[in-house]
Amino acid sequence: MKNQVNSIYKQAERFADITKKSIVSGNIVRAKKCLALAERLFITGSIETKNAISNVYIFSVSSFMEMRHCNISHLFPQTLKAEYIKQVNTSGV
Repeated sequence: MKNQVNSIYKQAERFADITKKSIVSGNIVRAKKCLALAERLFITGSIETKNAISNVYIFSVSSFMEMRHCNISHLFPQTLKAEYIKQVNTSGV
């Protein structure tokens, strides 16, 4: 089970990298598809999948976008945006 959980987090990290590369290359359509898939996984996935999307994917992609002054509200689907806002409010930023 522990290997499976580590694997889920590594997959979320790789998926975040793909999304970030799409944003950098200007392929916003692909980035939006990635974000939509992440949202679907977040909504329908297991607890481990939801945690990986929240703790790795959303954190990684949103941090990347903030550093590049990208507008998160235009790209993030509603559920991911709500999770992102929850993370920001929890961190006290």
